Amino acid sequence: MTLEEIARLAGVSRSTVSRVINDDPNVNDTTRERVWQVVKANDFHPNTAARALAGRRSRVIGLVIPQALNAIFADPYFPLLIQGSAAACDERGYYLMLSLVLRQADDTFRWLIRARHMDGLLVASALAEDTFLTRLLDEHFPLVLVGRSPAHADITTVDVDNVHGASMAVRHLAQMGYARIATITGPTNMVAALDRREGYLCGLRAMGIEAPAGYVQAGDWSEGSGTQAMERLLRVTPRPDAVFVASDNMAVGALKAARAAGLRVPEDIAVVGFDDIGPAATAEPPLTTVHQPIDQLGYLAASTLIEQLESAPAAETDRAAQHPVLPTELVVRASCGQALRPAANYAAMQRVPSEGGVTYSQA
Repeated sequence: MTLEEIARLAGVSRSTVSRVINDDPNVNDTTRERVWQVVKANDFHPNTAARALAGRRSRVIGLVIPQALNAIFADPYFPLLIQGSAAACDERGYYLMLSLVLRQADDTFRWLIRARHMDGLLVASALAEDTFLTRLLDEHFPLVLVGRSPAHADITTVDVDNVHGASMAVRHLAQMGYARIATITGPTNMVAALDRREGYLCGLRAMGIEAPAGYVQAGDWSEGSGTQAMERLLRVTPRPDAVFVASDNMAVGALKAARAAGLRVPEDIAVVGFDDIGPAATAEPPLTTVHQPIDQLGYLAASTLIEQLESAPAAETDRAAQHPVLPTELVVRASCGQALRPAANYAAMQRVPSEGGVTYSQA
C-alpha cells in the first residue's frame, strides 16, 4: 500500500494524505477523518511513509527477546546482553528499544515488521525452527541474530563457541577422574542448548566415556528446572558422580537439589555450569563454569547491525552474512573438586588466566 493508493481510495491528492499523516492543522476535519478511515481499513503504517518521505532514520535499534517478562529478569544472562547492546548503541548515537515478544503474538510481529518504528533488529535466543526470522527476511528487515541459525546461513549472527565450551568442561571433569558424567541441557528447541548438548557428547567421546540411559535431562534455563532435573538424575542408577549443567542459573538449582538429597559438592558429586554470571562465584560452593562474554556478545551484535545500517546502499547487496564467534573459557572453582578449600577462603578466590582456555580460581 502506497500514499498514492491511499489518496485514490480517499478521493484526495497525495499531498493531502501526507499532510494528514503529519498532522497539518490546515486540513479540514471531514477530509482528515476520511483519510484516516482508509489508512486504518488498509492496515497502512504512516510512520513508514513519513520517514521515507523525509529520507531519515529513526536511530532506534530494537532488541527482541522472545521470552516472558518474568523469565528475562529472573535470568542474569539477559541484563548483561542488554547492557552490552545499549553501550554500543549509545556510542554510535542510537537508542535501544527492548521488545519482549512471544512467538504467538502475531499483532506484535506485524507491528515490528511493517510499522518499522526501528531501523533494525537484534534478535536474541535462536530457535532451531523459527518462522519469525523467515518473515523478517521476507520483509528485507535489517537484523542481526544473537545465536546461531542452522536454517538461515544468510542471516548475520554473533555467537559464542558453545560446543567447544561444553566439551572443555566435560573433558576437564574426565581428566580429574570422574567417569559417570551427566548433563542438564537447556530447552531442546533452542540452538544454544543443542550446541551445548553436542559439546557434552563430544567431550565424552573424546575421553572414551559412554553415558548410561537417563544421564541427559532437560531444563528450561531457570533455577527451578535445574533443581528438578538434578532430582531426576539422582534417581538414575548408577548415580552420576559429576554433572555438566548448560547454564549457571540451572546449576544453582542443581546444587540445591544435591544438598537437599544430603550430598556434598564436590565430595559426592561435582557440578560444572555455563555462563560465569554473578551467582556462580558466590554459590555454595563456588561454581566451576564455562565463561562466555555476554556483554561483549551484546556489544558486538549491536555494533555489527549499526555497521550494516550505515554502510553504503551499494555495499548492502554485495555484503555476505557474517558469523563471528567469541571464545569461551573454563573457570575452575571449588564445585568440581579442583580447589577444595575451607569455606572461609571462598570469598578470596580470584580468576587467574592460564593457558588452554582454562582459568583457575584460587585464593
